[in-house]
Amino acid sequence: MRRRVITQAKVCGITNESETVKRLRLAIANKDFTFKAGQWVDFFIPGVSVVGGFSICSSPGLLEREGILELAVKHTVHPPAHWIHTECTLDSEVALRVGGDFFFDPQPGDSPVNLVLIAGGVGINPLFSILLHIADLHGYQEGKGNRHKLGTAKLYYSAKNTSELLFKKNILGLMKAFPGKITCCFHVTQQRSQICKELQPHITGKVLIRVSCYIQHHRHFPEDEGFGKDHLLKPKAHLH
Repeated sequence: MRRRVITQAKVCGITNESETVKRLRLAIANKDFTFKAGQWVDFFIPGVSVVGGFSICSSPGLLEREGILELAVKHTVHPPAHWIHTECTLDSEVALRVGGDFFFDPQPGDSPVNLVLIAGGVGINPLFSILLHIADLHGYQEGKGNRHKLGTAKLYYSAKNTSELLFKKNILGLMKAFPGKITCCFHVTQQRSQICKELQPHITGKVLIRVSCYIQHHRHFPEDEGFGKDHLLKPKAHLH
């Protein structure tokens, strides 16, 4: 699913999220441009014939409040990703179009659902957008009497090592801000150095492996892990 609206955007921030991933902040020109948490954008670069496709890692609320959208892109030989890592600078101009039918967009009056989010590596992008959206809704609920009924969100996130766990400080901040409502277990597969004390309580392995294997074979959650009727949100492999 792709929307018709194409907007111009200007790069207003570039940071290294990890050794292999750059995070872009994009100022959106078109005020009619919107997206839902979990969706992606077609990424049009002047002078580059190949169109990129990158999952959005920021929340719809950030776009609404500040006119900003964020992407976190891993360095590959794919022309759009390569351009971001080698040629993109502040004030570079691109164009964006929203697409994707994977999203989380609860409406007031909907019954609450408990989410289980499973991500590996840069596949965290759409799920981080969803976590931020959930945090926004919790914030609205506490401050403005929001009518959204929200369940819990559990994130299981695996990467090669802790330096490749993207947004980990932000995720820990969300857990601290919304205890019991947002939780996360991290898993690393090739860690060679000591894990920092801040992350140690949240690093696990057995549950993530058991849950992932169970889902692959049975397509639902193991009741003995306490998931009950939780909803699985696992982005498709092509999302970046």
